[in-house]
Amino acid sequence: MAKRQVYLLSPKELSPETIAVAFAKTSRSPESFREIAAELTDKQSAQFHEKWVVGYGHASVAEHAVLHIAIENVSRLAVECIESNRLASYTEKSTRYQRWGPKDLFFQLILPEIGEIESERYHPKEGPEDFFVPSELDGHPSRKTNYLSACRLLFDTYAKSLAPVRALIKNLLPPGPDESDEAHDRRVRSQYVDSCRFLLPAASLANLGMTANARVLEHAIGKMLSHPLAEVRETGEQVKEVALAEIPTLVKYATPLPYLTETRAALSHGARGKQREKNTKNSVAKSEWCQLIDFDPDGEMKVLAAANYRFGEMSYPRALEKVRSATESERDKLAESLLGPLGEHDTPLRELEHTTYTFELIFDQGAYAEFKRHRMMTQTPQTLTTRLGYVVPRQIVEAGFEVPYRSAMDAAAETYESLANWNPHVASYVVPNGFNRRVLFTMNLREAFAFCQLRSASNAHFSMRRVAQRVAEEIRRVHPLLAKYMRLPEETWQEIETQNL
Repeated sequence: MAKRQVYLLSPKELSPETIAVAFAKTSRSPESFREIAAELTDKQSAQFHEKWVVGYGHASVAEHAVLHIAIENVSRLAVECIESNRLASYTEKSTRYQRWGPKDLFFQLILPEIGEIESERYHPKEGPEDFFVPSELDGHPSRKTNYLSACRLLFDTYAKSLAPVRALIKNLLPPGPDESDEAHDRRVRSQYVDSCRFLLPAASLANLGMTANARVLEHAIGKMLSHPLAEVRETGEQVKEVALAEIPTLVKYATPLPYLTETRAALSHGARGKQREKNTKNSVAKSEWCQLIDFDPDGEMKVLAAANYRFGEMSYPRALEKVRSATESERDKLAESLLGPLGEHDTPLRELEHTTYTFELIFDQGAYAEFKRHRMMTQTPQTLTTRLGYVVPRQIVEAGFEVPYRSAMDAAAETYESLANWNPHVASYVVPNGFNRRVLFTMNLREAFAFCQLRSASNAHFSMRRVAQRVAEEIRRVHPLLAKYMRLPEETWQEIETQNL
């Protein structure tokens, strides 16, 4: 019997396209992967992909060619399109763990060894902006008078908010007896930056790392090239150019996707005008911000039946009939067997995916930037606007900074409206994190466990903890037998809302 072997086809030695071919050939070759790879050249690999992937459409082969792409100085609005690909991986600059803006400012404002200064003394230096200026505004009368002024005001107000909110948090969270200054500073920073970040606009510049296989990357490039914003289209061209250096065959045919552009144009024309009059500023009632739109009343029975089906030998209709006819006590025992043994880091069985929930959320854009990372669910966000009002973090109020905060947010809303009739996509750049956004999403019960438990953790942002607790409450209401096994902290979304918003 041949000896089992496990080894790496290293990207240090082989190109991504050659690795993809080595894996593809194993379906018809008895040779080892090492032997197959040793016989290949980059030219041969390109010819293989041209024939089989491009010519015959065997796109799954392209999934073995993986790239790691660094993307710097793109707006957080552009990041939304880049990160919208379900099967890629991303890490981006965080608004929670980094202070945004000129570094010299923050050394003056924040670092205790240098000392705090009065926030009124801050004046932005000349130099590169900390936000993206879209090329669509070139020559437009609103570029300097509206857009640049609003973005600079938001960054200026953000910078000025840091010191007073930090002072508030320092008084509320004194250092522990054995806590170092550095550890205390990290603990304090995680609190005050969470509130100040509501002022940052979608134009804020960010960096992100993207890992994707060639099949996903080709589609991602096509989506970027089809986007209504020039910044995203230009980024798509750059990503394609960089990828071609490593996988010259697999993404060379990535082009704009007419289906996306034509569908967006057709649906936008009929939907936008009728909705505007309803989306008036600050019109969202608190009770409406999270609504469970649809679920399967029989979902728990289907999940339990699927679990029985997996480990038994009966047909699914028979398994479902058995669960439905069981007593409440018997179903409790079955649910306990399925979910009771879950450890802190365990993932529930995939049988929980047999029931789904559709929600509509209205929550702040800062929270959506984190929410969008849960790409296993299906998300449908509306265009980012200022028409659903904004939130005011309690820490901003208690630090005595509410007036400048509201002034900056109101100025952003005015700028948005001045641009929206001309180009609503460009207008979105100026919308700060604190403004609300409407999102429709559907997820299965397995993803609900992952989302609610992760985003309700004590170190999660309070906006996300509020969402996670509310979503869990709604699922527990309709499916209490299974959802009771979600392990969430002992706090309610109402408590989070009262303490932070």
